[in-house]
Amino acid sequence: MNIKLSSLLAAMLTLLLCFLWSSPLLWALSTALRSEAQTVSGLQWLPDPATVEAFVSVLTFGSLPTFFMNSVVTSLAITGVTLLITVLAAYSFSQLRFRGANLIFWTCMFGIIFPFEALVIPLFRQIYHMGLVDSLGGIILPQIVSPMVLFVFKRFFDQVPKDFREAAILDGASEFQVLLKVYIPLSKNIIYAMAIITFIGAWNNFLWPFLVISSTENMTIPIGLTQLNDSYGVRYAQNMASALIGGMPVAIIYVLFQKRVASGFLAATGLKG
Repeated sequence: MNIKLSSLLAAMLTLLLCFLWSSPLLWALSTALRSEAQTVSGLQWLPDPATVEAFVSVLTFGSLPTFFMNSVVTSLAITGVTLLITVLAAYSFSQLRFRGANLIFWTCMFGIIFPFEALVIPLFRQIYHMGLVDSLGGIILPQIVSPMVLFVFKRFFDQVPKDFREAAILDGASEFQVLLKVYIPLSKNIIYAMAIITFIGAWNNFLWPFLVISSTENMTIPIGLTQLNDSYGVRYAQNMASALIGGMPVAIIYVLFQKRVASGFLAATGLKG
């Protein structure tokens, strides 16, 4: 009886938390599916009638498609370059023996203790002197270095039995072939997890693009959404439609790859290979 009561209370608590979490999202969707007149006509939970006019307006007449494509380009570039750099570096630190490897690795790890906000001014000065202010390159370059991702990959590579690499080397494989055919297939789940985390972080990043970008044509989704009020005035339906479109890729990616993300974290922590 006590077990059934506990299960019932747990289920009710879960439903309550689900409702609290999803209610702002459902309200945003409800607002986006109304006409502008309905949004200011008083409290109304459901659109009557529902219309996609707000979605059509922001996709047709505003700069949202430009913001969206800029976010796609910068997020994919940051994710791809970050994974390429960190996988190669992690393999080198984990499997290769060269002078100063530990010193270089822990110097990289030293960057974890500094919050990004503390590095904003020197990063901006570097980007300014490189001529990358107000460009997509200026958004991408400071975000391709991730000590945390490097740490996760190195920790996993350290757990791979040394026999795998030694057997491949004896068969005549080069270090790059060992990485490509042995270590990367073993770390697919972690690569998926780190790719999704990096992509979401780059997609949602507001502070750095806000500081480095000034022209509308180079703005990403988080920055562009702040400009919509100036473009449309107080148009709640269009603002909500823009926010939903901006958050949709991240939600879709997480739903599609949530199992791989969970598996990647378990593998990274050593709980499951």
